[in-house]
Amino acid sequence: MIMFLIRTAIFVVSAALGILVADWILADFNIVWGEGGLWGFILAVVIYAILQSVLAPWTARFAQRNAPALLGGVGIVSTFLALFVVWLLPIDAIEITGWIGWVLGPVIVWLVTALATLLLPMFFIKEKVQDRKNGK
Repeated sequence: MIMFLIRTAIFVVSAALGILVADWILADFNIVWGEGGLWGFILAVVIYAILQSVLAPWTARFAQRNAPALLGGVGIVSTFLALFVVWLLPIDAIEITGWIGWVLGPVIVWLVTALATLLLPMFFIKEKVQDRKNGK
């Protein structure tokens, strides 16, 4: 159960990093820090992470049945769909405009999320192994 919670936290943090990097790199992909402020951003990240975890397997099954050639792009497609749903919600936390924001935004979010999901566990697991060695 603890590992599940750690993996969930890592995925949510990696999603936040992906969205922050896309905001930093692209002019057409913005985090709206207005009324909702930090809570709006957190809500958008949590909703995005939940949608991504649901949409990724669904998109993979759909591609496997109907278009196996698209199976490699499942992560980017599910990222696009999750960002689109978050963008549609009335929380006004993420603003995506223009084709560059809609094409490169999901690619950047997917890439950063994938890298962070791969690299962050190394720090947590390394720390946990070290704690066990030290008897904590």
